[in-house]
Amino acid sequence: MPVAHTHVLTLVADRTATVLDDAVIADVRDAVGGGRAVLLAPGEAADIHCTAPPDLAAASAALAHRPIDALAVPAANRRKALLVADMDSTIVTGETLDDLADKAGLKAEIAAITRRSMNGEIDFAEALRQRVAMLRGLKLAALEETWRETRLMPGARELVATMRAHGALTALVSGGFTYFTGRVASLAGFDLHRANALLDDGEALTGQVAEPILDRNAKLATLRELADARGLDLAATMAVGDGANDLDMLRVAGLGVAYRPKPILEQAIAVCVRHASLRALLFVQGYHQHAIREA
Repeated sequence: MPVAHTHVLTLVADRTATVLDDAVIADVRDAVGGGRAVLLAPGEAADIHCTAPPDLAAASAALAHRPIDALAVPAANRRKALLVADMDSTIVTGETLDDLADKAGLKAEIAAITRRSMNGEIDFAEALRQRVAMLRGLKLAALEETWRETRLMPGARELVATMRAHGALTALVSGGFTYFTGRVASLAGFDLHRANALLDDGEALTGQVAEPILDRNAKLATLRELADARGLDLAATMAVGDGANDLDMLRVAGLGVAYRPKPILEQAIAVCVRHASLRALLFVQGYHQHAIREA
């Protein structure tokens, strides 16, 4: 009687830096005692089927510091019907508040607070109020300047377009600001977005943010709300983020992915994408290259 493969180890390479070849796949398969390997995208991604949760330390040792992620998930019900994504340093490459602060000559000071907040060292809501207060008087033109410099993370459009094409709801939920999430959601193709609202007097920022603040509790609440609205079990959901503000939703989602994670997520979340693009979130769901939409 054939042995059931209960788990999958997905290997995904940073395709700008290395190639995932047959020899590497075989090395990892042998290291974890895996079964058959299935190529998902030539040179980029492959699945290794396993009869038990694979040993990630053994996989890491076999990869020998190559820029390749090893992502372990249960084999059943891999594809998710809801995606809730953080924005800053996840769907976009930078931190929009820090970049906005640069227009006021305060990037270093505000970025230091951001780092502490994302590492879970200080309360997110208080840190946000403190940083926004420092921007009082900044002209609204600075928002547009910051937006022009904002870039999507590689693979963002493909992730959203592919999941939507297969019936998933996609939501951008950020502790940042609606000025940016609305534009990012449109550019990347998300179904909806939620974030905080910066207050202004028509010419400049007032140094205040609308209450209540969308924080880690609100992100988790949004995940639950959207799942309920679609009649989905939480096992059918995926969440992705990089910092402490995302921790609760990542823990509760059926598949929580820490993307380019801060240390607090490295320690708490099992599925961490450190090297690959956001296409990794499709491969870990079992999507093959031919099913990925280029948007």
